[in-house]
Amino acid sequence: MRRLLALACLFLALPPAPAAAAPACLRGVNISGAEFGTVPGRYGFDYLYPSAATIGRFAGLGLSAMRLPIRWERLQPTLRQPLDPDELARLEAAVAAGTRAGLRTVIDLHNYAYHGKARIGTEMVTPEAFADVWRRLAQHFRGDASVVFGLMNEPHDIPADRWLTAANAAIAAIREAGARQLVLVPGSGWTGAHSWTADLPTGNNAAIMLGTVDPGENYAYEVHQYLDADFSGTHAECSRGADALKAVERLTGWLVQNKRRAFLGEIGASGKSGCPEKLAALLAHLNANPQAWVGWTAWAAGDLWAPDYPLRLDPAGATAPVVAAIQAAARAKPSCEP
Repeated sequence: MRRLLALACLFLALPPAPAAAAPACLRGVNISGAEFGTVPGRYGFDYLYPSAATIGRFAGLGLSAMRLPIRWERLQPTLRQPLDPDELARLEAAVAAGTRAGLRTVIDLHNYAYHGKARIGTEMVTPEAFADVWRRLAQHFRGDASVVFGLMNEPHDIPADRWLTAANAAIAAIREAGARQLVLVPGSGWTGAHSWTADLPTGNNAAIMLGTVDPGENYAYEVHQYLDADFSGTHAECSRGADALKAVERLTGWLVQNKRRAFLGEIGASGKSGCPEKLAALLAHLNANPQAWVGWTAWAAGDLWAPDYPLRLDPAGATAPVVAAIQAAARAKPSCEP
């Protein structure tokens, strides 16, 4: 009996087993709020994690994922130091609510390759400092198969080769922590699908990001694609919806040719005439090419958006036709079920 009790205590003391990779199909929405406001900000006023009710509202549409933008500075106020316990608890509660609702959660470090005003790759924010925050997150969530690690939202003014160094350091740290979940790796230059193969001032993502190294062999590139005139997602119009679809189709060809996968982390549309249909066409292409695309999350749900924000996803508001298109795409065959 003593030996059995000793073995039981030893078992309970062990860290959680690393999560096995969950099915690769992600179809859902971004639920914003936790990335809002200045830092540190007042919780519940300047920024807000999604409630179980908000998460459940979108899970009820048949979605399989939520992308959850968060701020690095709130989670880890001092580089290379422990994560803030209150902020980590809020993150953990949102992830748990998503899991209960049947959603996988993409933890999205929504920082544009910065910690405060210092960019990754500078003396203050080294690749090792970036790897440190992901090591800590991976250690905390390595036993949760519903979690996906989104390394960084839209790096934009960091040279792609320097960004690659930081990304590879973060991936290595995640795997060294024992986490096996899917890792999403953006390019630089805003990681646009339309510009993935272009020679940008920051470099050519298609050429440079082929150098991504994942010891766990479970990663996908993260790209974003909007439908407005400059592909920024800052306008209600969707005049370049057809161009956006062609851009994504070209990227599909590149992915297949190079035996890589991608995730469309942001795509959005207003409820203006023709826009929901253009969004639906693009999502249909992603669904039809599961060998290249692990999925998508539309922009953006969340309780802190102003009522007149044109891309605010509201099943009962001006973007109801957009939400209906997202719902139809999420439920389309082939299914996301395991």
